[in-house]
Amino acid sequence: MSTVFVVGSLNIDQNIRVRSLPRPGETVRGSDATFSPGGKGGNQAIAAARAGATVKFTGAVGDDAHGRRILEVLAEADIDASPVRVLGTAATGTAIIAVDDRGENQIIVSPGANSCLTSDDVEAGLRTLQAGDVLVLQLEIPTALVRQTARIARNAGAFVILNAAPAPRQIDGLLDDIDLLVVNEQEIRVLADLTGTPGDHRELARALPPVLGPAIVCTAGAEGSFTLLDGDLVHVPASEVAAKDTTGAGDTFVGYLAASLLTASRDLPAAMTLASRASALAVTRSGALESIPWRHELPLSLPSPALVVPN
Repeated sequence: MSTVFVVGSLNIDQNIRVRSLPRPGETVRGSDATFSPGGKGGNQAIAAARAGATVKFTGAVGDDAHGRRILEVLAEADIDASPVRVLGTAATGTAIIAVDDRGENQIIVSPGANSCLTSDDVEAGLRTLQAGDVLVLQLEIPTALVRQTARIARNAGAFVILNAAPAPRQIDGLLDDIDLLVVNEQEIRVLADLTGTPGDHRELARALPPVLGPAIVCTAGAEGSFTLLDGDLVHVPASEVAAKDTTGAGDTFVGYLAASLLTASRDLPAAMTLASRASALAVTRSGALESIPWRHELPLSLPSPALVVPN
């Protein structure tokens, strides 16, 4: 059976609700903080597992209460977390997340143990990876490890997905072994600036694949998602929902996308449609990991089918 391998970050999320997000120098009153397991890697692994995929995770946590809780959550999701290293020399990564009344968020990440992941950890975690598997990466671990992991997976014949978040400061060699790049509106603009490519996110979804190399899926919130397929820009509309908290929506999209691409056909528009349905449900709930839906929770009716955008 094919497997989704995730190599990435594991954090404990400190969540605070605020009426409005603070401006520079401003202090705002928030709710009591709540703590929950997260990290882009952890969230995407949970999403892939809840989508029905077999998932194996490689990462690092501290030898502390937060790290133990994260491992418990991965086990409860039936994720193989045997490659996760427990460190006595670093604390578990932490993310401080503020969410306002519109569901928008600001996030500060302290990497902690995520920065201590090593090449040996990666090689051990990918030992059973093979052709037909899907590898998911993000940029909350050192970029040198991201490049190494992608190279190992590409050489093994796996399909490699990179969620370029946080947006990279440089891309030299980063995309050499990537099959699919997933970015949001802000991240695709950063890539455009790095390559000197003009345009809005729709134009960039069309223009950047020939420049960068891998295929690109650009998510654009309530506008849906876009990809270039056989020279045509394809738009998958988003479901109309009342957003409560957008935290974790992008990770839900990536995890469901990866699980859907395990099939031999790798039907990207169909995978984007399922991922869009899952992320739409996620934003109606609070939290990151807590908001990720199970496959059976998704509505039976499909959103509007993928559309080709005229040139």
